[in-house]
Amino acid sequence: MYPRIRGSLQRDAGPRRGGITATATRSGAPTGSQLSCLGWEQEGALRCLLNNLDPEVAEDPGALVVYGGRGKAARDPAALQATVGALRRLQNHETLIVQSGRPVAVLPTHPDAPRVLISTAMIVPAWSTDENFWAYERAGLTMYGQMTAAGWFYIGTQGILGFTYETFAAIAQRHFGGRLDGRRVLTAGLGGMGGAQGRGITYNGASALIVEADERRARRRADAGWVDCLTRDYAEALRMLDQAKTPTSVALIGNIADVAPRLVTDSVHFDVATDQTAAHDLLHGYIPVGYTAADAASVTPGDQAYGKAVRQSLAAHMGALLAMRGRGTLVFEYGNNLRAQASDAGVPGALDLPGFIAAYVRPILSRGVGPYRWICLSGDPADLRRTEDAVLEVAGTPGMSRWFERARADIGAQGLPARICWLGPGERDAAGLAINDLVRRGAIGPVALGRDHMDPASVASPSRETEGMLDGSDAIADWPVLSAMLNAAQGASWVAVGNGGGVGIGRSIHSGMVVIADGSDLAERKIRRVFWTDPALGLARYADAGYPDALGEAGRLNLNLPGQPGPPGQPGQPGQPGAMP
Repeated sequence: MYPRIRGSLQRDAGPRRGGITATATRSGAPTGSQLSCLGWEQEGALRCLLNNLDPEVAEDPGALVVYGGRGKAARDPAALQATVGALRRLQNHETLIVQSGRPVAVLPTHPDAPRVLISTAMIVPAWSTDENFWAYERAGLTMYGQMTAAGWFYIGTQGILGFTYETFAAIAQRHFGGRLDGRRVLTAGLGGMGGAQGRGITYNGASALIVEADERRARRRADAGWVDCLTRDYAEALRMLDQAKTPTSVALIGNIADVAPRLVTDSVHFDVATDQTAAHDLLHGYIPVGYTAADAASVTPGDQAYGKAVRQSLAAHMGALLAMRGRGTLVFEYGNNLRAQASDAGVPGALDLPGFIAAYVRPILSRGVGPYRWICLSGDPADLRRTEDAVLEVAGTPGMSRWFERARADIGAQGLPARICWLGPGERDAAGLAINDLVRRGAIGPVALGRDHMDPASVASPSRETEGMLDGSDAIADWPVLSAMLNAAQGASWVAVGNGGGVGIGRSIHSGMVVIADGSDLAERKIRRVFWTDPALGLARYADAGYPDALGEAGRLNLNLPGQPGPPGQPGQPGQPGAMP
């Protein structure tokens, strides 16, 4: 039990190791109730930053790479050390400013303001190209932060599992009568974004062949149970699929640009095919035939032989997917910019493939629902169970209950205990307030509450989240900027905005936020404000684009949307559905 508190947990002098509590994890992230900072908002930011770099969480912690090709948590080791030091000294009326992974200022603000503001890889649009970014990166001016890597709120492979599961569930519903039982899926990529594919597919009743060129990544996912079988042998992989009596995921160590054409030649049938390699990053993320993962990690911009190999591999890979499509396989892009990259490599028809958001996930987002997540800063797995029970009590559904039970049974810990579920307006604030009350009563330690950047209003990405919007607003990036400004105005503990996401520099603008639930009255105020208006803005975004579900939900919640036709909306009253407390 944690001590009963009315304010936040107090700084507790105790044994330290290297300036961090002796209960540190392998990454150095503190656990337990002792503070190494001057307040829990700062402590939460510190723990989440270091949790991003825990070896159980990050893809390459030594290089500060968290996930998604080269998505980093800090620009370089010196910047990381400076950030940690600044967070430890940061007072409750100050805000730390982080520019592309490097702390640049601590400025006086006030307790209700964010403790940290982060902007990553934001480049003037006409200059926002891969080549310019690489030049700025070499000059030490910026870094690639993916989404929650630079935003300090990555929770490991389970963070994308919800999207993966929901995507294949929607595919099953639309194309296969509601289940994928007995179906087979071909895909590639077992990195931070692709590592959940095995579970997401088998949970829907199908079996999967997942090709991964980086043996270290493949073995890591196998060791953690994210895939069922692992082999280097093509024929053995197919035998495993053929002989599987239950839904099975088979990881094949190899290059998809080799394997996919061979499958076409051998007339091996798959019902569904997609890809989650880091195709958004052709310099380091997408490994071409004839090169190793180590080669890709060390390549430098301008290597013409490497660039040619990448284009040839993209062409072979996409060509095989299109051939499968011609034979009846359902093929779609999983948001990694593979279509555009293959088109640029000269593959006709690559852009004809559908994207997963527009084809399958849009109905969820248009209701203002998105991926809500939290991290138990104590490090105690019992705290996670108590928070899950609290969320179920105020916002639970049978599907959520089944998900929590499955996650408890199947998903091993990666770093600090964390969970994700899908919630919308009126649910996120209720869940956060319930968790904050548990902290206030001493039942659990403080909790970091937030969401993915892939949320209704928090991203503009014309080839992924906002592809094919009803009103043509695919590339309108006001919404993620408004989202960041709104969350800063409402006092989120930290707010992050970035360029690139999972599709590459110049192709996405996105934002995220986190609020620390430390049991205090201040935390309660922030949770009430942030977690009501953040998803409400998502509804406004989709209502503005003309989505009937968003308009209906906005009406039910009594949102004030003055831009909509008809009588002006009225704001909700405190204590009523839809009102911002």
